[in-house]
Amino acid sequence: MNRQQDERTRIREAMDRLLAGQATNSNGSLTIVALAAEAGVHRMALMKRHMDLKGEFYERVRNETRQVPEPEKRLRETVTKLKKTIANQKAEIEDLRQQVTRLALAGAVLTQKSDDKEETTPVTGNVITFPRPKS
Repeated sequence: MNRQQDERTRIREAMDRLLAGQATNSNGSLTIVALAAEAGVHRMALMKRHMDLKGEFYERVRNETRQVPEPEKRLRETVTKLKKTIANQKAEIEDLRQQVTRLALAGAVLTQKSDDKEETTPVTGNVITFPRPKS
């Protein structure tokens, strides 16, 4: 039996032990790290050379134990957090848009009031006003 076949056999045997709750070389958790430790192979060997066994392991965890694999749990938690973040950011963006509208309106009102004051204020300095004609 060649080295890769030997690894695959050890990984499958380790799967059986982990799923039966009889771990001998790992902490017994249903993760790829525990599977690699249980099989006596490097984790990256499992992740790169034996991707099909990784998928098989997670499928067996899901089907035989009715549990969700740890990486999937973490991903689901991350997705939930990200959805909350997106909702908060959308609310903040909407609030900022309303503030921009209010500030633009306030600026327009202040500009209009400033223009009105300039027209009604008498000019001083070198300007001479003519008397109004009597009617």
